[in-house]
Amino acid sequence: MAEVSSKELYEFKRTIEELADKKGRGTELVSVYIPPDKQVSDVVKHMREELSQSANIKSKQTKKNVQSAIEVIVQKLKLFPKPPEHGLLLFVGMIPKGGPGTEKMETYVFEPPEVIQTYTYHCNSEFYLEPLQDMLDVKETYGLAVLDRKEATIAVLRGKRIDIVKTLTSGVPGKHKAGGQSQRRFDRLIDLAAHEFLKRIGHHINDAFLPIPDLKGVVLGGPGHTKEEFLEGDYMHYEIKNKVITTVDTSYTGEFGIREVIDKSMDVLNEMDIMREKKLVQRFLKELINENGLSSYGEKDVRRNLEMGAVEVLLLSEDVSYKRETCECPACAYTEGKTIKKSEEIENEQCPQCGEIMKVVGTRDIIDEFVDMAEEGGSNVEIISTETEEGIQLLRAFGGIAAILRYRT
Repeated sequence: MAEVSSKELYEFKRTIEELADKKGRGTELVSVYIPPDKQVSDVVKHMREELSQSANIKSKQTKKNVQSAIEVIVQKLKLFPKPPEHGLLLFVGMIPKGGPGTEKMETYVFEPPEVIQTYTYHCNSEFYLEPLQDMLDVKETYGLAVLDRKEATIAVLRGKRIDIVKTLTSGVPGKHKAGGQSQRRFDRLIDLAAHEFLKRIGHHINDAFLPIPDLKGVVLGGPGHTKEEFLEGDYMHYEIKNKVITTVDTSYTGEFGIREVIDKSMDVLNEMDIMREKKLVQRFLKELINENGLSSYGEKDVRRNLEMGAVEVLLLSEDVSYKRETCECPACAYTEGKTIKKSEEIENEQCPQCGEIMKVVGTRDIIDEFVDMAEEGGSNVEIISTETEEGIQLLRAFGGIAAILRYRT
């Protein structure tokens, strides 16, 4: 994916999820993908042609809804002399809200995080989202392998996800007590068995990594010198060998060894999301255990620090499931905000001033509210996934809301 902040990626993912939930009664939801080099005037011309063609739709209601959607698109296009840098996306259609006659025209117009390659006009009962799903796929993929003479583990790191591809054992004999001629013979047999094992590792690495078209690099790890021997020898395909970016010493060779490789490769792979997230959460935890540490967690404390402008980095789990509801008293106009789970509703809340039943006058996703507060205070925002151990810890132990502070409060 192109250089996109975690906040932008979160918002993009949420928009796609929202669009995926929209369903039309007929083939009347219109999706338009406009590349950055496409002339807006050409798109308008095409829309007018589609408007003319839509007269042939048999269903009167579907015809009316399609024509209305196209007209909205033409009006929206007038706001753009040319497409933005990455192109322009328009999703327009009548969305049913309940029974017949409850349809409402909904319009989504935005620039995607990656360049649109192909002009597309699509009309169906669902919005056409496949190209956007492709944009969410993590493009940065690394090959990992930990090995010694006894065993090896091969894995693929895609963004934050670790996939163990193959685990191998060698059967290479260990130490022996033979001496003289027998010792030399045993040594030769051990070396031959080790050589064959390294060949087998190379074969599986080639099978695992060569089919990956966007493999960014390979990291080798393991205890001892076997990894260097493997790298220097003729065991891997030259294309894979040329992508080896570093070797690291590890204490293990199994899945623990793979995780060691990731941790010890931070300096090399620090541009990856998994590394940035791990470092940020680890920095927060370090501040937390420090007696004078600059940390804050929990909705109330973080909100207070945001209001004071004391937050340097706001950490929000992408799985935070809270909303902020604003309640108002119809009698005395007293207002207050309450944070509750998204699945909950506020009922019969009494005004603390006059005792009247308060009404909910506004609802916001807690992530949206906190992001806005952070931007007003000049704080950096990181949306943390739950695909890492640190991300899960942030959600489960700290409610998914934490902060690294500029100063103690």
